[in-house]
Amino acid sequence: MDQRLKERTAIVTGSNRGIGRAIACRLAAEGARVVLCARDEDLLKQAVGGIEREGGRAAGLSLDMRHADAAARLVDFTIGRFGQIDIVVNNAGATKRGDFFALSEQDWEDGFALKFFGAVRLTRAAWPHLKASKGSVLNISGVGGRMPGPQFTIGGSVNAALLSFTKAMADVGIRDGVQVNVINPGSIRTDRYRRMLESQAAEQGIETAAAERRIIENARITRIGEPEDIAALAAFVVSPEGRLLQGALIDMDGGATKVI
Repeated sequence: MDQRLKERTAIVTGSNRGIGRAIACRLAAEGARVVLCARDEDLLKQAVGGIEREGGRAAGLSLDMRHADAAARLVDFTIGRFGQIDIVVNNAGATKRGDFFALSEQDWEDGFALKFFGAVRLTRAAWPHLKASKGSVLNISGVGGRMPGPQFTIGGSVNAALLSFTKAMADVGIRDGVQVNVINPGSIRTDRYRRMLESQAAEQGIETAAAERRIIENARITRIGEPEDIAALAAFVVSPEGRLLQGALIDMDGGATKVI
């Protein structure tokens, strides 16, 4: 694979599984030194080990990005290990679905604490290093930020806030030489998606393959995405070839986003 990220250092949060792990693996395969961060230490060690077995350079730090000091600790760890920060991928965070009136105050606070405030704090903490390296921030949001639904009031609100934050920081980035963009994944074949698919299949009394076909038909999309799809786009965005992208809200969702 082309080593277009050689000698660059990337932080990827929420990277012990799913989209985050795929992004970390892809950046490492393209030559970046990658710091992975997630809460589950065992899964984190497995992810780091997988990168190292493929010849990549990686380190892991188990942190809960909901905590106010986590971002600064992650930045300090990265600088201590690799001496620089060139790329930050804010991927951590999953929000609770459900009927609005069944969602608690704690559910809302938790949704914003990890995905939104975790990204805000890490961007702030890493910014001086990104400014020095003329680096990149890539936020992973979701289609719910532009296509909200009644079962996704928390996620839609958090994602919309992250889109707005991206646009604002992209303008700051023009001043400081830092690239800032966001990717909005649609339905991606993660563990969370598989659990949802199995639940729907059981409720409908059909096989999971049939349930997936219904999801695709009802959403009017081309297919369910793979984590590697998002990873490939992420690697392009933060590479030299993607540098003209600034403040871009990129939907990678098989056509799920139906608005302009």
